[in-house]
Amino acid sequence: MATYEKKHAWSILLRLFHWMYALSIVTLCVTGLYINGPWTNTMIEGSASFPMALMRFTHFIAGYVFASAIIIRTFLYIFGNSQERVWDILPITPRNIKNLFSTILRYAYISDKHEVRLGHNVLAGLTYLFTYVVAIFMIISGFFMLFPEAATWHGIGTAVFGSQQWGRYLHHLLMWWFMMFAIIHVYLCIWNDVKEPEGVISSIFTGDKFIHK
Repeated sequence: MATYEKKHAWSILLRLFHWMYALSIVTLCVTGLYINGPWTNTMIEGSASFPMALMRFTHFIAGYVFASAIIIRTFLYIFGNSQERVWDILPITPRNIKNLFSTILRYAYISDKHEVRLGHNVLAGLTYLFTYVVAIFMIISGFFMLFPEAATWHGIGTAVFGSQQWGRYLHHLLMWWFMMFAIIHVYLCIWNDVKEPEGVISSIFTGDKFIHK
């Protein structure tokens, strides 16, 4: 019978980042879809309820939470514990390269080989890193639209996107990546919990995982 031991994987700062990130993404997607195409009766926009103002205000607040979460993740990529740093998920060592390909084969149901890792597997880690980069573009485009008159954001936004219209278009387009990412992420977390008793889902609450001895 396999035996497992409990080990601490995620710091409280990473868990705080995760829930700030997750909740802000859901809020931003819902309010962003409304801002792009309001589904309420346009007659009530001029009333005291004014849902567009509420949606925009909520979107802006969630945007600041989202940006704060990215700042936390940037700190952890550099100064976090060994499994939170970016080096742990980059395919730059023989172990990580092997883990990347074995994970792809496992998710494709071609192989059942599973490397026990306290941190993320390399495929998941690279996906999170890509999403982190996309998030930076979302933040730049968001503040570019929010503060078009501010010299700093106007300069950065114009350099990156060229115009407000392109910034708005890419902001909306990249939102769909976050919605797809969230669905796939939740599915694979459940899939991993079913396949292996490591406590992937519970670890983001407690910080602890169960590792095979």
